[in-house]
Amino acid sequence: MSDLCQRYETLVSAGELKRDAGQAAAAKRLDQLMRELESVPKRGSILWRALGRRPEAPRGLYLWGGVGRGKSMLMDLFFDNLDIRRKRRVHFHEFMLEVHDRLNTERRKEAGNPIPPVAAALAEDIRLLAFDEMVVNNTADAAVMSRLFTEMLGHGLTLVATSNRPPDDLYKNGINRDLFLPFIDLIKDRMDVMPLNGPTDYRLDRLGRMDTWLVPNGPDATETLSRAFFRLTDYPVEDRAHVPSCELAVGGTREMHVPKCLKGVAVFSFRRLCGEPRGSADYLAIARKFHTVIIVGIPELGPEKRNEAARFVTLIDALYEHKVKLLAAADAAPEHLYEEGDGRFEFERTISRLNEMRSETYLSEGHR
Repeated sequence: MSDLCQRYETLVSAGELKRDAGQAAAAKRLDQLMRELESVPKRGSILWRALGRRPEAPRGLYLWGGVGRGKSMLMDLFFDNLDIRRKRRVHFHEFMLEVHDRLNTERRKEAGNPIPPVAAALAEDIRLLAFDEMVVNNTADAAVMSRLFTEMLGHGLTLVATSNRPPDDLYKNGINRDLFLPFIDLIKDRMDVMPLNGPTDYRLDRLGRMDTWLVPNGPDATETLSRAFFRLTDYPVEDRAHVPSCELAVGGTREMHVPKCLKGVAVFSFRRLCGEPRGSADYLAIARKFHTVIIVGIPELGPEKRNEAARFVTLIDALYEHKVKLLAAADAAPEHLYEEGDGRFEFERTISRLNEMRSETYLSEGHR
């Protein structure tokens, strides 16, 4: 049995996953792709030169299915075990922001078509590009994707992507969708399309029946949230002292430190998020980057904390609009969090949203 398939079977045997025929088939296909990529001669090697041309890139894979069906888990197994140097995994929206920055820079340099040089630069140092959560909802993205990825694949790139939607539903009903349709044809021509719609929502399954709003703050709530973090990220509990942090880009001009940041899950203190001067750009960056946010230390808010309350309203609006899952420890239930002070009337919407965000219906929705 192959390495990747063996690791998948180990997770099933350990009870971390329930046996799923679709997942097993996807693991087998990813293992095949892993071996194909590893067998391609290294650039500049004797075997490369003997071919007299760039080796043909292996065919990619597009995995689609509902939230929590194991797409990211399989991507983790594939990417982490792939033994090649020139590989990149990136969130789709983050990648497209980089693309537009590069296109704008190229346009300022000369009047010609900026897509070929940008595609060449992006593909220069990678043989595999892996996207988590390909969702196309931006007209500017849709307008350039067909030309951009046709150029990039022409440079010997292999593409692997996960999505909540089948290819034909990408950018559905979008403005000028006819410009985007060639990209759908490109997916079908250069990638195998595999559905992953098993019966188990693993993200919800790992949360179990826990309440996502814990009262009060304290060791018990902190330990419950800690266990949820380790279940969601598969990070070993015994290595809790070494959970990675990261720097989150905000508006392309600055960065925000994220104390714990792993596999789409972020952990913050309320003080860091709302006790410091922050605005909608910070909260939108968080909402776009992470599918789950854990907040600890939310205090009761009064008139003296009206600024913190206003920031909290903006934060929850951003998380809610992007369907981010929120796990929190607070000193009060949402209804009693901010009982008087400037903006108390507006806070009613936040209370309603916080309660909706605890529902199974909300938790089962995909990250936007």
